Amino acid sequence: MRGFIRLLGGLALTVAAGTGAASAATLPQLDHEFYASQVIWLVVSFLILYVVMWRFALPRISHILEERQDRIEGNLERAETIRREAQVTAEAYDKAVSEARAAAQSVIATARDRMAADAAAHHATLSERLAAEIAEAEGRILEAKQEAMAHLRDVAVEVTSTAAERLAGERVDPRVVGRIVDHVLKERS
Repeated sequence: MRGFIRLLGGLALTVAAGTGAASAATLPQLDHEFYASQVIWLVVSFLILYVVMWRFALPRISHILEERQDRIEGNLERAETIRREAQVTAEAYDKAVSEARAAAQSVIATARDRMAADAAAHHATLSERLAAEIAEAEGRILEAKQEAMAHLRDVAVEVTSTAAERLAGERVDPRVVGRIVDHVLKERS
């Protein structure tokens, strides 16, 4: 690199020394006297630039491009690996959610069945208790009815005797009145 800089410096001094008289008068690059030397310097400059680019700049640029390509490919591979891991994780998550839902459904079904069985047992117990209470109440009602009917006959006999005595002015035999009341009650029942 130092050699290249020295070469460029020497070329610049040479050009400056060779064009000093012409540049003072007008534009030397338009003077046809200098065309041949300008073409030679143009070719020499082009060759130097070509060699510099070929030996130093292009390998570095190529190396940088290769490193960048390698980095991009590495990043793409890493992204693909992360995507696969995320997909596996998502599948595991979905599977865990499905299992949890199935377990929850099973627990709910078990609880529902247990509650239905408890409700049926309570219903049966309550039905038995209510049936017993209804039967007991019906028995009490029947006893009360029979007792009321028995007293009704006595009241009817007494009311009839009293009414007959007031209407006829004589006392009526209670056995006769009892038979008449029994006959009427039989007809009405």
